[in-house]
Amino acid sequence: MNASAGISFKPQHFDAALSTAADGLWFEVHAENYMIESGPRRAMLEQLRAAWPLSIHGVGLSLAGDAPPDAEHLTKLRDLVTAFEPFLVSEHLAWSRFGDTCFPDLLPFPRSAEALDRITANINIVQDALGRAILIENPSLYMALDGHEMEETEFLNTLAYRTGCGLLVDVNNVHVSANNMDFDPRAYLATIDHAAIGEIHLAGHGVDPALGDALLIDSHDAPVAEAVWELYRDLIAEIGPRPTLIERDGNVPEFEALIAERDRAAAILAHQREPVHA
Repeated sequence: MNASAGISFKPQHFDAALSTAADGLWFEVHAENYMIESGPRRAMLEQLRAAWPLSIHGVGLSLAGDAPPDAEHLTKLRDLVTAFEPFLVSEHLAWSRFGDTCFPDLLPFPRSAEALDRITANINIVQDALGRAILIENPSLYMALDGHEMEETEFLNTLAYRTGCGLLVDVNNVHVSANNMDFDPRAYLATIDHAAIGEIHLAGHGVDPALGDALLIDSHDAPVAEAVWELYRDLIAEIGPRPTLIERDGNVPEFEALIAERDRAAAILAHQREPVHA
């Protein structure tokens, strides 16, 4: 499909999602909410898929964990992808499982050569199981870790080169991490492999109650900040249109408010498609 703008699907928006006439719209869902065989939630997704393209975004494969992806989880994901034929499948550069314990978070890790080999192997396992390439999303960072042997963009670029996966660039994550870890977000976006970018996420963030602006939180509970829109506009001007998602998980507004943000992203994408006249 052509690069266009979508929004993260919320069940309370089901009727509006089916009745809207937004041109080029698509929806993203979290895989783990739909890895079931039947029931109202699954039936809802079937109707949504009949009307609009879908992207499936995983949060539970724990690709940076110390073990291969859980076999049962991966089988359920494969079955979901087979059933709904999403145009994109993505996951996070993070871990969330240790042994039989699952953590409700996307946790950081030292970017070492050992971690690179382990995550490369895990991505290959997932792609072999799904029969397709996936996209890997850059994380939000909140504290310095010991043991890093390479910059994050080098790590992501190398993963893409070794596995053939694509990259999902969350521009809000870049902004949050740059603020918290004191680096230049534009330098980050300049050094990531532009050819590997298959999708972009835009979301809102908040501030830490105690530290304020010194520590931004990737909360997904607010409109996209103007600083993130500026980074996005500049990135699209540099790399060209890519599928772009408006991501909202908390303080979810009415459907029309999300469509308005989505339309803003769509306008930026459309501007880059306009022919240049001498």
